[in-house]
Amino acid sequence: MNRTIKDYLLLVVKGMGMGAADVVPGVSGGTIAFLVGIYEELINSIKSVNASSLSLFFTFKWKEFWKAINGNFLLSVVSGIAISLLSLAKVITYLLLTYPVMVWAFFFGLVLASTYFVSLRIKKWSFPPIVAFLLGAIGAFYITMATPTETPDAYWFIFLSGAIAICAMILPGISGSFILVLLGKYFFMMDAIQNVRLPYILVFISGAAIGIVMFSNVLSFLLRRFHDLTIALLTGFMFGSLNKVWPWKEVVETFVDRHGVTKPLIEANIMPNSYIWQSILLMIIGFALVAALEIVSKKFETKK
Repeated sequence: MNRTIKDYLLLVVKGMGMGAADVVPGVSGGTIAFLVGIYEELINSIKSVNASSLSLFFTFKWKEFWKAINGNFLLSVVSGIAISLLSLAKVITYLLLTYPVMVWAFFFGLVLASTYFVSLRIKKWSFPPIVAFLLGAIGAFYITMATPTETPDAYWFIFLSGAIAICAMILPGISGSFILVLLGKYFFMMDAIQNVRLPYILVFISGAAIGIVMFSNVLSFLLRRFHDLTIALLTGFMFGSLNKVWPWKEVVETFVDRHGVTKPLIEANIMPNSYIWQSILLMIIGFALVAALEIVSKKFETKK
């Protein structure tokens, strides 16, 4: 695909949207990729990093290697993700701790709209896609009800956490950040990014790189052979994840981590009891933002 500099700058912006979403436990960067129309190209590009393309790299055929993996596309998207992760980690962490209800309200509107617009990509709603949707919704709901645990800070576990979380990050509706919460490594990795603790960051990235290449092959196959069923399953994931991003919660149980800090362990959804009108407004803004992204993406698809 021939792209201009403007196209690549737009890809960087889309990547920034993915990165911003991935920072939040409960919102998936894969959802943003779906909305801005780069999901399938992203999966197929990651999948192309395989033995065949790597053989080009190690035989110094770097130009052919770069073309084989759709390098310009991947570099643009990954650059955008990195910009968001490095610049927004501290901001998002602060907002989640200081204004949790309003932040979750905004993302509730975003995920709700994402569920609707992604569902429109299913060509025909028959019995199999409906079953796939229900299975996805039930699976995501179950994951969001799981309880976080305390886990080791050893490099091997950081590597494993990266491999598992990255698979979730490219699944619409399943948040890689939330998987890190369940693994007990969300705040640990946010701290590592904020304080540039390179050994932990590099080990995490290594795990993520291996995990995403392996998982993208599975997703690419499913999207190619069972498109509607796969999209229905992913839509179900997004719908089920709404349980996690419901703004109003109460802490049912806490735990004290190894550093002596008290953190919420189990939270239960409750009826709206604070910042109601502000939250409704932010939900509407989140929904409208997704709708606007969908309109812009459709226009670009039409032009191409």
